[in-house]
Amino acid sequence: MASDAAEQRVNHIYWALRLTLGGTAFAAGLDKFFNRMVDWERYLSPALERRLPVSARTFMRGVGVIEMAVGSLILAKNPRGGALIAAAWLAGISANLVTEQDWYDIAARDVNMAVAALALAGAAEIRAARRNRTPADVRTRVTSPAAQAA
Repeated sequence: MASDAAEQRVNHIYWALRLTLGGTAFAAGLDKFFNRMVDWERYLSPALERRLPVSARTFMRGVGVIEMAVGSLILAKNPRGGALIAAAWLAGISANLVTEQDWYDIAARDVNMAVAALALAGAAEIRAARRNRTPADVRTRVTSPAAQAA
């Protein structure tokens, strides 16, 4: 019974993180083409922009494609893999935001989102492990003296 409650809590956390992180990544990526949320190019580090072989606009659209792909991965096919990519991506974005710029507040939020993405990856791993266990695993865990004492 306690295991069912814990599994349900993990499931709620998993879906909340999956929908918000996946949806946010996809929406932010899509907006790189429209700039309705914000002018994304202004967040590009001047040091990075100077090194680009393309315009900042073209670069940010490429970033948008990647973000939509990562969001889709989280939402549809591979939430754990997408979340790990998102965590690394968000860490990189945070570094960009504080390089020659003063976007510390946004960088801090992106670090928090990276940690949330790592939590999603962990929750996805827990769910996958629980899906892959056999009925014998469940019986052993429920009927073992150690499990009953806990």
